[in-house]
Amino acid sequence: MKFNLKQFAIALALFLAGYVTFNTNLFAQTLEKPKVSIAVGGKNLFYYLPLTVAEQLGYFKDEGLQVEISDFAGGAKALQAMVGGSADVVSGAYEHTINMQAKNQAIVAFVLQGRAPQIVFAVNNKTMPNYKTIADLKGKKIGVTAPGSSTSVMASFVLAKAGLKPTDVSFIGVGAAAGALSAIRSGQIDAIANLDPVIAMLEQKGEIKTIADTRTLKDTNDVFGGPMPAATLYAPEAFIKKYPNTTQALTNAMVRALKWIQKAGPSDIIKAVPESYLLGDRALYIAAFLKVREAISPDGTFPDAGPAIALKTLQAFEPDLASKKIDLSKTYTNDFVKKANAKYK
Repeated sequence: MKFNLKQFAIALALFLAGYVTFNTNLFAQTLEKPKVSIAVGGKNLFYYLPLTVAEQLGYFKDEGLQVEISDFAGGAKALQAMVGGSADVVSGAYEHTINMQAKNQAIVAFVLQGRAPQIVFAVNNKTMPNYKTIADLKGKKIGVTAPGSSTSVMASFVLAKAGLKPTDVSFIGVGAAAGALSAIRSGQIDAIANLDPVIAMLEQKGEIKTIADTRTLKDTNDVFGGPMPAATLYAPEAFIKKYPNTTQALTNAMVRALKWIQKAGPSDIIKAVPESYLLGDRALYIAAFLKVREAISPDGTFPDAGPAIALKTLQAFEPDLASKKIDLSKTYTNDFVKKANAKYK
């Protein structure tokens, strides 16, 4: 038989098309909900780097998922989107699951992105050059990504340890990018609770003075007294029960991203994130990444002591929460993470 290159090429193309169709159908049969919408508050932050990596490197697609990510000014806004029905899942702080249970809404975190909050609380050297103690912040304006977000929680806890209530200051939402930088430089706020790369840029030019830092495991332990779960993927309990295979697929992609980050070099990170994330300074972005790298979970597992530390933190400045009976076992699960780690050893 005479070999015909053109016919071979056509046959190969048809085979590949059939293979792709077969696998797509296989995913469709396996996943109860292939299209998933995720809300996040401040996607450019290192806090949510695993989410960006999973998206940019195609890990969600490899699991058969079509993921649409909507970015909001802060975690509280992302939570609102999910509660309102415009998002299925949130890439957000673990403590939201506790607060929502207190409101009789079952929300479950199913994969951990960060084992340290990475949040820095600092004063504005422009408006408070003579700052001495936290008591000096009474009556001042504090910039957070969004009121009610993890940045607000961290700042409230630090204030509470110094004897100040959240109502003793004014929290102002400034976002997690250029708006936060502008708020400090214009003197709109007297202090800020935010994350890298924003904080790194302000530190570089000596525009802020750090009060509390949770970018490393040691610093986090000093501030909270133990491990503080940070970014997670969480969803309504009803979603997880109805779509367990979809939840597993989301977890698989995230765990794979976490493991990639552990091995990735600075240049790999730069290539994996959109140019806009760098805020115009690649060298600073790399330096900031290396500083917070250990804060990113290596495998997505929630630490045993973490949830209790988060509850204790919230109770320090939310008196109403102290009277609520919270079942921490219903705020998170490691079941999906265990299977994901078995798949991506």
